[in-house]
Amino acid sequence: MSKAAAGLREQVDDWHLFEQRIKDAEELAGMDDESMRTDLETEISGLENELEKRSFTAMLSGPYDTDDALLAIHAGAGGTDSQDWAAMLMRMYLRWAERNGYKSEILDSSEGEEAGIKSATISISGKYAYGYLRSEKGVHRLVRLSPFDAAHRRHTSFTLVEVLPQVAFDSPEVQIDPADLKIDVFRSSGAGGQNVQKNATAIRITHIPSGIVVTCQNERSQSQNREFAMRILRSRLVEIKKAEKDEEIAVLRGEYTKAEWGSQIRSYVIHPYQMVKDHRTDHETGNTQAVLDGNLEEFMEAYLRKDRKS
Repeated sequence: MSKAAAGLREQVDDWHLFEQRIKDAEELAGMDDESMRTDLETEISGLENELEKRSFTAMLSGPYDTDDALLAIHAGAGGTDSQDWAAMLMRMYLRWAERNGYKSEILDSSEGEEAGIKSATISISGKYAYGYLRSEKGVHRLVRLSPFDAAHRRHTSFTLVEVLPQVAFDSPEVQIDPADLKIDVFRSSGAGGQNVQKNATAIRITHIPSGIVVTCQNERSQSQNREFAMRILRSRLVEIKKAEKDEEIAVLRGEYTKAEWGSQIRSYVIHPYQMVKDHRTDHETGNTQAVLDGNLEEFMEAYLRKDRKS
């Protein structure tokens, strides 16, 4: 309760400061001093931009929207092309996190046979990380000329992106009985040479009641890997509870349809033309490279605005 109260107090104080800036600008305008016009116009422009930003942030009012996020990426059907696409998406989200001042850390990854990755789990920390990233949950589709095809034919690849809220260990929403856990310790896989782990530090945790299996092997300390694995497990259990509740509400409304693997949320086309289109909002852009470099704000905003209206 004290943590929640501190968060609310911070928000209220922040709004009071913004209110004071508006009053100061009004007083400055009331002086009718022509020499201060430039400063006043700059301040008004800054206030307008700040108000637009606050209006957008107001949409992030879900129970976990202010929390850190866990981003899981899984290559789909398509072999090496899909694994390469998964690596491209991982780079895109790491770039997005960097652009927006979020801390990112790769907790676990599985390399592809020839290129790319089979899967990866990334921790993204910062205020509203989950609120923004929940717009990315779903199947992402890539259309391009394959660099792995000797005939250089056009290929379509699919990758699944999961977004989970990072739940605090003291959260009452998830209670994990140690007796329900099977914990295995093994040596981390990875590059050879000096990077080979000589000690068993990687952790695999199986939650027996749900069948969920999580692994973490990117830290050199067994205790750190265990902590991260437990964090992922808690987040997955929360997501299951949330999904079950959403399904119940949707069934009561008579609008429930099961999400299937092939129902992509967004398409990225590099050939025969350049386009990224979100199929939920119809928002699109012709600058595919900018999106792959982490410029996702317009797509996130379009989704959150539509999600709020629904």
